[in-house]
Amino acid sequence: MSNRLANFLAAGLILLMGCLAFASIKDDTLTYDEKAHIGAGYSYVAKQDYRLNPEHPPLIKDIAALPLLLLNLKFPTQYWDDAAPVPWWSQYNFGNQLLYEEGNDPDQIMFFARIGPILLMLSLGIFLYFWAKKLMGKWPALLLLSFFVFCPNFMANGRLVTTDVGASFGAVIGAYFWLNFLKDPRWKNVIMAGLAFGVAMVLKFSLILLVPFFAVITIVYACLKKQGIKSVIQYCLLSVAAALIGLVFVVGPIYQLNISNYPYEKQLSDTKITLNDMPKLPAVLKNIDIFMAEQPVLRPWAHYLLGLEMATNRTGTGNSTFFMGEMSANARINYFPTLYLLKMPIAFHILTLIVLGWLIFLTIKNNIFKNTCSRLKSWTLENFDIFAMIIFLGIYWATSLAGNLNIGLRHILPTFAFTYMLVVYGLAEMVKTIQNEKYKKTAIAITAVLLGWFAFSSLSVFPHYLAYYNELAGGPENGYKIAVDSNLDWGQDLKRLAIWMDENKIDKVQLDYFGGGDPAYYIGKDRYAAWKPSWKIEDFPRGNYLAVSVNQMQGQRAKALPDYKDPTDEYQWLDQYEPPVAKIGYSIFVYYIK
Repeated sequence: MSNRLANFLAAGLILLMGCLAFASIKDDTLTYDEKAHIGAGYSYVAKQDYRLNPEHPPLIKDIAALPLLLLNLKFPTQYWDDAAPVPWWSQYNFGNQLLYEEGNDPDQIMFFARIGPILLMLSLGIFLYFWAKKLMGKWPALLLLSFFVFCPNFMANGRLVTTDVGASFGAVIGAYFWLNFLKDPRWKNVIMAGLAFGVAMVLKFSLILLVPFFAVITIVYACLKKQGIKSVIQYCLLSVAAALIGLVFVVGPIYQLNISNYPYEKQLSDTKITLNDMPKLPAVLKNIDIFMAEQPVLRPWAHYLLGLEMATNRTGTGNSTFFMGEMSANARINYFPTLYLLKMPIAFHILTLIVLGWLIFLTIKNNIFKNTCSRLKSWTLENFDIFAMIIFLGIYWATSLAGNLNIGLRHILPTFAFTYMLVVYGLAEMVKTIQNEKYKKTAIAITAVLLGWFAFSSLSVFPHYLAYYNELAGGPENGYKIAVDSNLDWGQDLKRLAIWMDENKIDKVQLDYFGGGDPAYYIGKDRYAAWKPSWKIEDFPRGNYLAVSVNQMQGQRAKALPDYKDPTDEYQWLDQYEPPVAKIGYSIFVYYIK
């Protein structure tokens, strides 16, 4: 295959992904977090004031909000009273005002805001393709790109104004340019590594894990080169220089742009109030942040540190979560492994097992106990990019499993690109080692069939990518029994509920909705009444429909674990009305209460 043809096919895959992404958001409502991110981002680019939503870095929100400047939106001013504190939930109130209370068009805002994240997702695909082609060749690169394009989890989150695909982009470019610097430590590569590191830091705070990742691979690479302690010290010093380049020339300027109209006294006051609400945070970190906020020249980095502290505190405190029929206030060690198993297409799991089986066979065949150490060192140096990806997966997975935040598989999305790369690398190496042409063609045919199954499994859920569950889980229809929140129900189907009501001539519903949409805007304020799960069935107006988000419903029908103290029996009366008369998308169930 010529290089030109390979690039043409890659361009076709990227174009297909873009078309699927834009087409699939046609009837979506804003998801829960988007309301906060879009509103906060617009306040940054319109006012250069970063008082809202500091617990997430600004870059994704800036990218999403820049097209909104073309819309001449009316700007809410409630939270711009410099004397008043800004509580964390005000980001949602401000977003609601911007979208639904100022006469702006929320669907137009949503579409324009999602353009930037979609383009960033496509850019990630292009970058992965060229990196894979450089490492493994044209066919493996196209295979990798196919997994990326048809991945239901990238498609689910890459169309939204959230930070998870941005984190994947930051992890990939950060790793790529750092590896370039290690292999060729000229100042040009050091500077590029530093700039990529800085970009990653303003995409998602979880990418602070790049710091230990870079430290590990830098020390390992320097030691494997066997050029003495002087070389190790040189690499360490250049690594510090690269990190400083990122912090000084990327993190600082981007934060400065976003806080340039954020009054000094207001930033300091908000910082103190926010830190006071985090009693478990070490006092020394609080004092450092306050000291930095008091120094005008350090204000950008003080605000970055505040956000990092908020994100770390959130990961430690966690969320109450429904998982596998139970509600808990604490994380479950099997949460991410289970969701990875059930929300990744089965075809990819089969390919992963094939690669692992081949590696075990090859290891035994080549006598694992003979010169193991020297062979491992030699392989690591020759395949250092692959080795680095394994290290990244280990660090990110270990940290995620140890954390206390179980609200979506999206939180380990930065590991997916590297997982795809490793499996494709294994398949490519396996095919190379097969001498028999018949067996080689069989291996290629099996891979092609499994890729087709992978693509079909993803396309079959269009446009409901957020709700994707594989056949082991029983498909998206059964997903609500496993995990909800951003795994299935983030509020995306409210507009579809309004369409269903119109098509079925339903005058009014009782509604318990979870998400970023406004029922009054989409359904009409006279066509719904808010319903609380704490209200009992005796209070329900008979002969009416109840439309309930499965996130709300499952949380009130689950078994409460000992650490969860809130009631979980307030929707169990719905058992007698199963099955629902309608399912809107996969996230809103409609019951007729006789």
